[in-house]
Amino acid sequence: MAKSAETEHPVKAFGWAAADSSGHLAPFHFSRRATGDDDVQFKVLYCGICHSDLHYIKNEWGFSQYPLVPGHEIVGEVTEVGKKVQKFKVGDKVGVGCMVGSCRSCERCDEDLENYCAKIIPTYSGNYSDGSLTYGGYSDIMVANEHFVVRIPEKMPLDSAAPLLCAGITTYSPLRHFGLDKPGMHIGIVGLGGLGHVAVKFAKAFGVKVTVISTSPSKKEEAIEHLGADSFLISKDEEQMQAAMGTMDGILDTVSAVHPLTPLLGLLKAHGKLIMVGAPEKPLELPVFSLMSGRKMMAGSGIGGMKETQEMIDFAAKHNISAEIEVIPIDYVNTAMDRLLKNDIKYRFVIDVANSIKH
Repeated sequence: MAKSAETEHPVKAFGWAAADSSGHLAPFHFSRRATGDDDVQFKVLYCGICHSDLHYIKNEWGFSQYPLVPGHEIVGEVTEVGKKVQKFKVGDKVGVGCMVGSCRSCERCDEDLENYCAKIIPTYSGNYSDGSLTYGGYSDIMVANEHFVVRIPEKMPLDSAAPLLCAGITTYSPLRHFGLDKPGMHIGIVGLGGLGHVAVKFAKAFGVKVTVISTSPSKKEEAIEHLGADSFLISKDEEQMQAAMGTMDGILDTVSAVHPLTPLLGLLKAHGKLIMVGAPEKPLELPVFSLMSGRKMMAGSGIGGMKETQEMIDFAAKHNISAEIEVIPIDYVNTAMDRLLKNDIKYRFVIDVANSIKH
């Protein structure tokens, strides 16, 4: 008989889990592995709520495994380290993002792109090499191989740093990789949600001109006055969109709902790049003519490797970049999911795990 989640491993753990695709989260007793030679164990202090968590608990992408403890924007304090661990010591502030393992031997891993390894182990709803389920950060304790742990710089606020482990790297990596980080460039950011608001902050820190592209006119003041964007385009306003045609070097599209791409490709200069980082659950239509006229490029990007994730966190600390958050107790999590579904959040929920989780 298969062992229960509670007795599978030696270290007792407690969190909130979804039992099925209804997505309802409830208290859940489970267990973590003992701290191995290369492992770091830490007390979870904060965990961000990512849009992916919502997709996963409802099995909207079709590969969820239950019971499912979500959370891949995890920050905490080290309580134990394995004897071979070199980068961390007890008391250090650390984080774990979207992955807790990869093969460590393929071409991708050798290039510090563990996020594109065919054997990536996601932080939750994945499987460790022994077949056991991975459980995320809506929980009191975490154990991870030190390679997949990042150091949170001193003086960085832990609660607003948590979302950078997913939203931060998801936007930082493509801006860097596709060369959309050169001062003087003009970059569009589509969608001003959890990903979009962080993308604006990184892009401005790189010294580029930023235009936020949104369907919500009400977000204009926030985008320009508070987040520092240079201009704001209402994507449903044909006159505004027409006036901005052919003015952008690149666009980062963070929207996870189905939306038309033709208007966005029209905003690009010749050789411009449209980079997709939102993940709509249904395929989008690809307007090939719009790509051909101007030799434009469309690409995707998913999180980033561990080396780049540490680089991103260090860059964020240096430039005082953090997510805009609403801190919640863990028993508010189902309400938070309902609000996230309605985009009723500026811009990221973060669970105060340490102060609210009750066994």
